[in-house]
Amino acid sequence: MQLKVSSLTERPEMLGQVVGMADTWPEFMLHDLVGNAHYGRIATELPEYVLFAEDEHGDVVAHAYSVPFALADEGNEDEYAGEGESAGDASPGTRGARDARRKLPARGWDDVLAGAFADRRRGTPPDTVSAISIVVAPHAQGGGLSAWMLQAMRDNARAHGFGEVVAPVRPSAKHLEPRTPMEEYAFRKRADGLPHDPWLRVHVRAGGVIETVAPASMTVAASLAEWRDWTGLPFDTEGLVEVPGALAPVHCEPGRGYAVYVEPNVWVRHTL
Repeated sequence: MQLKVSSLTERPEMLGQVVGMADTWPEFMLHDLVGNAHYGRIATELPEYVLFAEDEHGDVVAHAYSVPFALADEGNEDEYAGEGESAGDASPGTRGARDARRKLPARGWDDVLAGAFADRRRGTPPDTVSAISIVVAPHAQGGGLSAWMLQAMRDNARAHGFGEVVAPVRPSAKHLEPRTPMEEYAFRKRADGLPHDPWLRVHVRAGGVIETVAPASMTVAASLAEWRDWTGLPFDTEGLVEVPGALAPVHCEPGRGYAVYVEPNVWVRHTL
């Protein structure tokens, strides 16, 4: 397959094809309120951070979304500032390298997605790029496109002057063992020293380092009727319910009429 990777800034006429590309997300994943409020804004407000791959027929077969945000603003902005330099004075690249020691947020995906647009609203200069999603069209999966798009995302961040990409990774095989604590799963390795999980393995091979778990990276809270509609499961028993595609069990409260899914992700750092 011959591929061409572009950004939406370079090819704005491809917006419809990019946002309309088929995916394989479980239905419940489409109902995170933070995602619903902000994800769709990336393609129109940050098109330079939306990359897509076209095949030889001009069809979009993969896309990668990322956002620039102020990781320094997550903690004490002055803690690592050099003498005579405030956190807002350095260039994105030098600040990204200096801020590599910043603590990544426990609320992972939701935090950086909401924070990126809050930073834009406040005029806070970004110092880091966070991956948001890499999606491969169903018919093109299994051919290494995810690794290709991850490298393109890294190259794009570097081209914009940043020294680091961070990623709240959703391990691709974790749904097969939802009751295993993410703290155990994330650091599990094969005999060759690479991560057990295939998607984490792609990140490490690209130069990423697994750092920590984001225990509450995404939250989906909804009525039992909604969960039944999304999953086809009864949701009539109190306690933990295993849902296909979920990385952890969903907490069901039939006496109160709702269920809550809190998804853990894995923070990976890519120094550029």
